[in-house]
Amino acid sequence: MTSKATIENPFERRDVTPLEEIAEASEREVVRLMRQVSPAADPVALIPDVPPSRMPRHVAIIMDGNGRWAVDRGFPRAFGHRNGARAVRAAIRAAGRLGIECLTLYSFSAENWKRPSDEVSELMSLYCQYMDSEREELVRENIRFRQIGRRDGLPVDAVAALDRTLEATRDCTGPMLCLAVNYSSRLEIVDACRAIASEVREGRLDVDAIDESSIAAALHTAGIPDPDLLIRTAGEMRISNFLLWQISYSEIYVTNEYWPDFDEQSFVEALRAYAARRRRFGGLDAGDTSD
Repeated sequence: MTSKATIENPFERRDVTPLEEIAEASEREVVRLMRQVSPAADPVALIPDVPPSRMPRHVAIIMDGNGRWAVDRGFPRAFGHRNGARAVRAAIRAAGRLGIECLTLYSFSAENWKRPSDEVSELMSLYCQYMDSEREELVRENIRFRQIGRRDGLPVDAVAALDRTLEATRDCTGPMLCLAVNYSSRLEIVDACRAIASEVREGRLDVDAIDESSIAAALHTAGIPDPDLLIRTAGEMRISNFLLWQISYSEIYVTNEYWPDFDEQSFVEALRAYAARRRRFGGLDAGDTSD
């Protein structure tokens, strides 16, 4: 197996393959469209065995294993969370260079408030530090920032840091980074039901007009395409109340790697697995009569 250690990280390079060097016209067009969002997108150079047309548009990640990663090394769990922030930077960089339009990261669930108070305080402190330290980089890279989850319940300084980042990136037009913080998919669906019920009560929506589109428009993720690929680290085989509506037809990829070890090469391996699958959305491939 190839070592992850390399002299030069290809994801740090800024030069890109000229469009005219991409032989297949259809793949050339895909890369051209990718670069309208991410000018540095170069999947043909970074993952040449996968056609750009087989790349996911939206990747969601359940970042699991920070605490176990630290404990295995004899450190407190907080050390793992801080190293997990480094993996977040690597994932954002990889997504942009690979032409992925949206990256959604499960950062803090509504259930995480049940953790020990010192760990929760550390996570909120880390969140504020991340917002303040990465804000300029998000703007420089033209990354659209969005957060899903309930604002109610977040510490005042966390809300302030969030609002500063939202304001700073308001005019960005590039790839999207979406953080799920104080997020619960079931609560999100409850919020959507309440919003729709209010529209019906106020006479702005007929009950018979409620459909999948109206529900999707009431979710926290309104306007964001559903994830094509859901990645979970640390080997856990569960969804953990994350994007339950949105991942109805997402491909799921689980790796045993803890989140702090998940780097650009790990991302590429997940995309290779995704590209090898056949997405039928309940239908059949041409000529396929099997169940």
